[in-house]
Formats: sequence, C-alpha cells, structure tokens
Amino acid sequence: MSLAPRPVLLVKSGGAAALPEWRASFAEFAPQLELEVHAWDDADVDPARVHYALVWQPEGGRLAGYPNLKAVISSAAGVDHILADPQLPNLPIVRMVTPETQQRMAEFTLMSSLMLLKDMPRIIAQQASCEWREFSTARTARETRVGVLGLGALGLAAARMHARIGFDTAGWARSPRSEPGLACHAGAAQLPDFLARTDILICLLPETDDTRHLINADLLRQLPRGAAVINVGRGSHVCLPDLLAALDQGHISGAVLDVFDEEPLPASAPVWRHPRILVTPHAGATPSRRERARQAAVAISALEGGLVPPHLYDRQRGY
Repeated sequence: MSLAPRPVLLVKSGGAAALPEWRASFAEFAPQLELEVHAWDDADVDPARVHYALVWQPEGGRLAGYPNLKAVISSAAGVDHILADPQLPNLPIVRMVTPETQQRMAEFTLMSSLMLLKDMPRIIAQQASCEWREFSTARTARETRVGVLGLGALGLAAARMHARIGFDTAGWARSPRSEPGLACHAGAAQLPDFLARTDILICLLPETDDTRHLINADLLRQLPRGAAVINVGRGSHVCLPDLLAALDQGHISGAVLDVFDEEPLPASAPVWRHPRILVTPHAGATPSRRERARQAAVAISALEGGLVPPHLYDRQRGY
C-alpha cells in the first residue's frame, strides 16, 4: 500500500538561499505535521498538493492556482501585501505576530523616540557637513508625552516599554481598552484629547478604510507645536505632502518613517532628503526565520486540528 503524499508548504520569503533554514525550523517545531517545505518558485511541486503558503508579496493570481490551499500565512504582521491580489481566494489569512515581533517593535519605537528626543536628525546633518555645533535638547523622557495610536499586540508592547523607561505614555484604540499604568483613549470622540497631550505620536494601527491617510493636515494640527511622528504601521496611514508641509512650517519637529506606500522607496521621494526625517527600510519588527517558522507551525497545527489559529485576520474588522 502506497502512502499518501505529504502536504506541501510553499515559502515565499528569503529566496532559495533561505530554504534550508526554513526546512530545519519546520522540522524542529512541527515534526508531527510532516510538511514538505518547498520554495515558492519550485516548478516540480504539484499545485494540488499545496495546502499552505507562507508569503511576502505574492504575485497576483498565484494563490488562486492551488486548488487545495487551506490557508495563507503572512511573513509579517501586515496582510495588505496579500489582500492586494484581486484573485485572492476566500481562505483564512494568518498574521505573523510573535513575542519576538513584539519585542523588536517595542525596541524600534523606543529607539526612534529617543532619537527624536535627542534630535538625532540634527546630529546626522552636522556629521554629514563636518560641523561641530554643541546643543542641548529641551526635555527628558520623563517630561515627554508619548501617544501610541493602536493598542494591538505591537502597540501595547511599544507603550509598555516607553512607560517603563519613564515616558508619560498613553494609547488610543478604536474600542475601549484597559491597561494597568496606561491612560487609554478610545473612539473618535476621545482622539482630540489624546492628540493634544502627545509630544511623540507613534502609529501602529492596522490598514483599514478608516485609517488611510489618518495622519493628515487636520490631525497634525491637533498635536502640540514641536511634536514628532513615528510611523511603523502602514505607509497608507500618512499623507506625506501634509507631513512635509507641517515639518516645513515648524509645527512638527521631526519624523521617523519606516513604512511607505511604495517599497522599496524610490530615490526620487522627497522624504529621503528632508533634514527632519529619518527614513528606515521597513526594519521595525521583522522576526527571525526560526521564530516565523515556529509561529507558522502553531497556526498550521491549529488549522489541522480544526481550531482557530492565533492572529487570524478578520476581514470585517480589517485586522
């Protein structure tokens, strides 16, 4: 009697060079699943055997070509790169949120806040022009009010780390939240008060119709003069012309931008050359391949057992 072929997991993240690491990690974390792990572009894979896909920016229409596909797992916390496919099958989509992701995002946002607090854009500009100009900054962390837009797993991790080192930290979410030691604001009615008390605004919202270009001229005007902006959510959250205008007018003092509508960011983008903006290459919270394999194995095990996997994307809520 011949044994049934093992189900296939296709991986589109890291290229062919990363395949041995993916295979070793899935063998470590999910030996019971007996998955065959193949590279996304492996032409020898029978499409009918593909049950799962772990992907980053899959080509439009490709996922629809696997008739027995059970679920799509994002290689990152966001799923907009999957939803952009007009032929996307109506299948479960799982977001990549792990303890390592939370730690990395908290560290990245804290680093960004401290860089803005210590006026790192000015320091970088002075080094580029070989200028030695001593200066002091106006506030310490304890005198600086941080506001986190979005209190999901990543937003809460960022808020907690900021609070631990002394920032006066608050958060805002669409629906009411309660977090010990954190002032939580909720809903459109409480957004103005949240913005008015925020010196450094950190955006960690999901991408929905309501959050597109939320950080626009109107919102920026509600921040105190001299406030700064950190966007590690989605590129669509920021209306870049409005942010550039607010920076040039001096109402916003600086920004760290890690995500953009178009990535890689074109060399012609004006944010590259703005003296008050630090551009980072979507580096906020990418976990190791081993950690992503561990989390994907948890999701696949849940799905194989008829259970709801953690961080399942909710199409109605948009995250």
